[in-house]
Amino acid sequence: METKNSIFICESSYLSFSTTAGTDVIDITRPVADKVADSGIAEGQVLVFTPGSTAALTTIEYESGVVRDLIEAIERIAPKDMEYRHDARWGDGNGYAHVRSALLGPSLAVPITNGRLALGTWQQIVLIDFDNRPRKRQVIVQASGLKSR
Repeated sequence: METKNSIFICESSYLSFSTTAGTDVIDITRPVADKVADSGIAEGQVLVFTPGSTAALTTIEYESGVVRDLIEAIERIAPKDMEYRHDARWGDGNGYAHVRSALLGPSLAVPITNGRLALGTWQQIVLIDFDNRPRKRQVIVQASGLKSR
């Protein structure tokens, strides 16, 4: 892309999602793609971040079988019914949610090429909420890169 006819911008926007008390896996690809399109950035990247310590972001093929497989794999890695020191200290019963979130992480970067997310055909961006109570989750979408003048 020619830079003399472009400017570098960084634009932040926000998304909100309501979750339940359990492991929710929410496909957020379309709203993130819409924010990227609204930014007008042709080449760059988008950083997607969820504040908090009991949710995470990743990519997956968003179909019921693999979503269920992911939930079950996470349960094997950090089971709900295990004893967590966090629970002993705070008594809120969500120690497993903190561990799961730390393993997957709160952010994800995706390249933007030709104004679109550079995701694979069967790859979607998902927000995963592990907490043991309903939440209103915020997702920060920060797109940066070159925009045509």
